[in-house]
Amino acid sequence: MVRVSNFIVGLVNSLSLLLGLAAAISGLYFLIHGGTQCQESLSDPLLITGGFVFLFSVLGLIGVWGKNNLVMFIYLAAMFVLLMGIIGFTVFVFLVTDKAVGEVVSERGYKKYKTGDYGHWLERHFVDGKKWDRVRACLVETHVCKNLASKKESDFIKKTLTPMQLGCCKPPRECGFQFKNATFWDDPASGPASNNTDCRTWSNNKDMLCYNCNSCKSGFLANIEQQWRYLLFFNICLTVVLVLVYSIGVCAWRSNRRESRKRGGFP
Repeated sequence: MVRVSNFIVGLVNSLSLLLGLAAAISGLYFLIHGGTQCQESLSDPLLITGGFVFLFSVLGLIGVWGKNNLVMFIYLAAMFVLLMGIIGFTVFVFLVTDKAVGEVVSERGYKKYKTGDYGHWLERHFVDGKKWDRVRACLVETHVCKNLASKKESDFIKKTLTPMQLGCCKPPRECGFQFKNATFWDDPASGPASNNTDCRTWSNNKDMLCYNCNSCKSGFLANIEQQWRYLLFFNICLTVVLVLVYSIGVCAWRSNRRESRKRGGFP
């Protein structure tokens, strides 16, 4: 049982060590070589997360394979803190994303989003002020509107648009703009049919479009919310796995400690 426990904990930490090392190297690569705005924004999270996972895994391997009870105890204590942190973050994600959003546009089959549909925390941390400048630059670089090429409005309507494409790649429907192609809309001679500020913000310039529109910010928040819901599910699964690994680790630590006592080593 002792060998099995040590083997499982050692295997899990070996895999996490490789993942942490890969993440840290990726972050270092983006930091050194620069690249796009999106890539640069990934460097710090990858470096910090990868470095933490790497060091955490090294602790586990030293504790298990070296049968160092003190290091193993530190590893288990750190894992307990990590578990509490993940559980707390999971509850936080649930609370932040627990608000139903989206108003159905009847004959179009898609939903219309507005920033007021989201929690203030999401808005403050992703779309307020200069934060949106970085996000907008990233959206332009990733060409979120590139695959919408349609010459007929009927074909365009049939497309399944993501919240970001809906908010960033076309003017709001109430503006009354005339469709020319997926990213080019004519402003009526009498002016927009709505006082919606997004109608004035829209531009046929492919690098501008509606990236500064409130509807684009709302679509981005809808995407964040969707991704965080996936993260919520992932965190729940991760918590279950970590609880199992933690339990096996405690078993291995106790067994190694008993063996150490018999040999007259560290208690």
